[in-house]
Amino acid sequence: MYGTQAYANVGMESSVMSAGSHKLITLLFDGALSALAKADIYIQQGNIAAKGKNLTHAINIINNGLRVGLDMEHGGELSQNLANLYDYFCRELVHVNRENNLALLRQIRQLLGEIADAWKAIGPENAKP
Repeated sequence: MYGTQAYANVGMESSVMSAGSHKLITLLFDGALSALAKADIYIQQGNIAAKGKNLTHAINIINNGLRVGLDMEHGGELSQNLANLYDYFCRELVHVNRENNLALLRQIRQLLGEIADAWKAIGPENAKP
């Protein structure tokens, strides 16, 4: 198990080191969504410690990565709306952790997934020449 985790960590570090700003945000979305998916599984299994760890990880990514990465000076209303939405996600994920509320967790996963999909759709690889 340790070798697999070490390999995954090296792969992630390589992705981050070689990524542009758009790719970095994509990696943040992917990390948050992965942590939320794991939390869902751990809630169903009754694994409280692993659930809490993954919800905390997702909150940190959303709050300290996605929200902090917003350009509030130039992003206008869109950046403000996203900041408000990210704040909402973080607040509600605390409730998910306390109450094991799968419905709320899945709603947040869906909404964050939709934002991630929209972000990926505007990526440089999708730009027309």
